[in-house]
Amino acid sequence: MRALIVEDDPDLNRQLVDTLTHTGYAVDSAMDGEEGHFLGDTEPYDVVVLDLGLPKMDGVSVLERWREDGRLFPVLILTARDRWSEKVAGFDAGADDYLTKPFHPEELLARLRALTRRAAGHASSTLDCGTLSVDTRGSRVFVDDKLIKLTSHEFRIISYMVHHQDRVISRSELVEHIYDQDFDRDSNTIEVFVGRLRKKIGPERIETVRGLGYRLIDPQEEGTA
Repeated sequence: MRALIVEDDPDLNRQLVDTLTHTGYAVDSAMDGEEGHFLGDTEPYDVVVLDLGLPKMDGVSVLERWREDGRLFPVLILTARDRWSEKVAGFDAGADDYLTKPFHPEELLARLRALTRRAAGHASSTLDCGTLSVDTRGSRVFVDDKLIKLTSHEFRIISYMVHHQDRVISRSELVEHIYDQDFDRDSNTIEVFVGRLRKKIGPERIETVRGLGYRLIDPQEEGTA
């Protein structure tokens, strides 16, 4: 999944980027509200971590403008002060969750997983498509209860697809959600990753919809239909 970090403290910003990248996210970051607003307004993110106390444009204003412009990605706000008025202002602006600094990285990751699941209409940290299971908490994939070894980009693709299963996903959409902003994006590599995934999880699980993209399916359910 693709995440945006908007945090003006350079050490915390770097720590958050490293933590999310290590967990498998494609991560972009900004150090002030203006840059953060621009990125959120022009790039498709699955989740955003937004500090409220930002230079140039405060976090509440950033969030209000995103929501006014129809940006619906889930947003977790950060605040250094445990004040109920800030939390209320953040929620009124359109926040989905919050954390008060300092916090444990594990709690942040758990909250982000919950936000992305809820945004896609899922409740459990384990997402299933037939006998394919994706453990979003442990970044693991199982087929018929057997652990499948995947690269980070392969996991990003299957994770995105299982969050949006039974929907056709174009190559350009996959490119936008598995690469960060600075990565040299090439949609042709998606075909390579999908080909590798088919060899590892079974070719019948990823359907090619000609001219449109790919769809993750349960082959047993499709066969019955």
